[in-house]
Amino acid sequence: MLTERLFRSGDLPPADRFDCWRELVGRTHAPLEVLSDHRADFLAAQRVLDLGAVSVWPTTFQPVCFRRTPKLIRQSDPEGLHLSLSLTGALRTVRGEEEAVHGPDSLCVVDTSRPVDVHAGDDSHPHTGVGLEVPKALLPLPRHTFDQVTRVRLSAQEGFGALLAQLLTQLAKDTAPYEAADGPRLGKVVVDLLSALLAHALEADSSLPPETHRQSLVLRIRAFVQQHLHDPQLTPCSIAAAHHISRSYLYRLFAQEGESVAAWIRGQRLEHARRDLAEPVLRTLPIHAIAARWCFPRAADFTRAFRKAYGMAPRDYRNAAQHLGDSSDASSTASPAERTPR
Repeated sequence: MLTERLFRSGDLPPADRFDCWRELVGRTHAPLEVLSDHRADFLAAQRVLDLGAVSVWPTTFQPVCFRRTPKLIRQSDPEGLHLSLSLTGALRTVRGEEEAVHGPDSLCVVDTSRPVDVHAGDDSHPHTGVGLEVPKALLPLPRHTFDQVTRVRLSAQEGFGALLAQLLTQLAKDTAPYEAADGPRLGKVVVDLLSALLAHALEADSSLPPETHRQSLVLRIRAFVQQHLHDPQLTPCSIAAAHHISRSYLYRLFAQEGESVAAWIRGQRLEHARRDLAEPVLRTLPIHAIAARWCFPRAADFTRAFRKAYGMAPRDYRNAAQHLGDSSDASSTASPAERTPR
């Protein structure tokens, strides 16, 4: 199963429940002021699922108000985005004079670097939902767009938002099918879905500046490439056609990102091949089959590219991973020779 931390207020004396839960939320998300009329005998349950750099936390709690104040931001800021999917009830966010209500049909986004009040639950019912914590550094968005992200409505019923909501709901229901090693893999899936969702949402907002539209287009292109890495017909021409832009404009977009589109695709394919080589369940799959799977039909070309990117031959890398029995340990063993391919 995934690595989890469990909190149940019923396991504690009534006088300690609220303060212990508030401290847990502060560690999971960011330091907060938490107000509640039920703190004398607070009821809450929470699981924190470890997905590498990402965490998901299914939770149920009595009505509260969370406050992320300028003072708390100055004291501590984890530089993260928090998404909440309400399963019962609604969340009401207050940012200055702006208010918004998010029910099960939409995702509520909070930036730890910006003040906000979040009201959850009502006097009759506790709040049940799933929280998601993602470091902003993992999301390829310009820093100035994060404030806009918190104001764009993100549907949980269609498109990438529905896919993300389904994944969060499934993780909240059952983590039994997953092993602890699946956590970082699921975290990557979550980040990819969120990136695509934000790119789509920002592109749809015509009030955004041109630079933000450019960044969201790059995000959508990167998400498209990730979905089609197995396809040998994935080329700059096919990518440009799928996004209704010229090939020369595609080249300019990636030139502004500091790399060529072909080099980035090649690097992504090498990285996926590296992960497969370190994957215990693929240990019996021949190296040439892994290479072909990621569009390297000639074994010699794959070996040469892999050695250039990671400082060792594919067979040596697989042997190191097999010896350690853990792909992440194998990655650290390869350092400093291992590096991000370009």
